[in-house]
Amino acid sequence: MISKEQFNTEIELIVANAIREDVGDGDHSSLACIPASAKGKAKLLVKDNGIIAGVEFAKKVFQYVDKDLKIETLINDGSQVKYGDIVFYVEGSSQSILKSERLVLNAMQRMSAIATKTRKFVDLLEGTGTKILDTRKTTPGIRALEKWAVKIGGGENHRFALYDMIMLKDNHIDFAGGITNAINKTLAYLKETNRDLKIIVEARNLEEIKEILQVGGVYRILIDNFNFEDTRKAVALIGDTCLTESSGGINEKTIRNYAECGVDYISSGALTHSIYNMDLSLKAV
Repeated sequence: MISKEQFNTEIELIVANAIREDVGDGDHSSLACIPASAKGKAKLLVKDNGIIAGVEFAKKVFQYVDKDLKIETLINDGSQVKYGDIVFYVEGSSQSILKSERLVLNAMQRMSAIATKTRKFVDLLEGTGTKILDTRKTTPGIRALEKWAVKIGGGENHRFALYDMIMLKDNHIDFAGGITNAINKTLAYLKETNRDLKIIVEARNLEEIKEILQVGGVYRILIDNFNFEDTRKAVALIGDTCLTESSGGINEKTIRNYAECGVDYISSGALTHSIYNMDLSLKAV
């Protein structure tokens, strides 16, 4: 997984690029009618129900735009919120508040939706010992925000990108000439390049699981698109040799059943690619 320093760098890049994209050579709507000396106060108003996420990100945005803005936090990331709740107040330059508004809302609405969906999956898994993972099926350019939201919702992050873990999926296996070749070449590559990266290998059937186990050197086996019966068989075959992960079309109706097959993890792209933004507003006080 990426380090805290790498993650913080990603967040800083997101803030800087988003402000560049949105503000350009100036927020002319505000510049045209609001004096530079004007002071104001606004509240982050919840108009929905769910898990709030992005409060700490909002603070980073406000501080990037104007270090003199003051934020009073009433509700922290990861808290359950309802219609009418006020999450925070921001006070200072009116122009700065308006310059920050859209980025704060866009990010928090999406992050809160992801955290809410993640929490629902976490609750469905309660008592099974299985953990929910996100995937790389994220919005280009804001992956760090979406994975942050999964963590806020109680889930865990899969690999961040292509560089922090090795994942041999069906196309890697086919292009490499089979599972045995793919794993052996990967192990040799890691040794040659002196890299310490964990290896996950996708299995499409029970025979492929047997082959993966025979080769060895794998951190986790991805049991992809298996039915419940074959998932249970796969878990029994793998035993304590390595960790297990189920994936492929798993939804709210089936996630508990897959967890009860005994897998360590369930990964779901739906956490980040199939959500509806939480309704939030930033209103002048």
